[in-house]
Amino acid sequence: MLRRIRAQDSRLPVLMLTARGDDVDRIIGLELGADDYVPKPCNPRELVARIRAILRRTQVPEPAGPSSGPLTAGALTLWPQRRALEWRGEPLELTSTEFNLLEVLVRQAGRVVSKQEISQQALGRPLARYDRGIDVHLSSIRHKLGLDGEGRSPIQTVRGVGYQSVFPADRWP
Repeated sequence: MLRRIRAQDSRLPVLMLTARGDDVDRIIGLELGADDYVPKPCNPRELVARIRAILRRTQVPEPAGPSSGPLTAGALTLWPQRRALEWRGEPLELTSTEFNLLEVLVRQAGRVVSKQEISQQALGRPLARYDRGIDVHLSSIRHKLGLDGEGRSPIQTVRGVGYQSVFPADRWP
C-alpha cells in the first residue's frame, strides 16, 4: 500500500504502526517512504507525540496576504492570526469556540450560514442531531455584543436555515 501511495507522488503523511519491530523491518518501512515507524506494543502518549510531530512537519503553512490581515464588519475588527477582536473600538473577550463561531459569521457577513456549515467550519465536526451547542454559544456572543440603537442584535437567526451576521456601520457607532 505504501508503495502505491508514494508512486503517486503523494505527500500524505504515513506512520507505520506494526507488530514487526526488527531493525530490518523498520529500515524497509522508512526506505519505502514512511515518515515514522512504531512497533507494537507502544506507549500511547509516544504514538500521539509522533503523530503530532509528523503533522507539524507536513502541514503547509498558510500563505501570508489578505487572509492574514484583520477582518472588518461594521464596528467589529477581528484578527484571526492573533485570535483577537475589537467591538466598537474596545477589546472583547470571547472563548475559543465563540471566537471560531464569530469568525465564520464575519467571513460570510450578510450571508445566511447554515448551522451545519457553522459546525463544520468553526468546530471541525458535523452537526449532531439535537445539538444546541451552537445556539448556546451564539446566545453568549449576542449578549457580549449587545444591541444596536433599534434593539437588534448583529447576529440574526434565520428560522429553519441558520444565522446571519449583520454589522452595518451606520447602526453601530
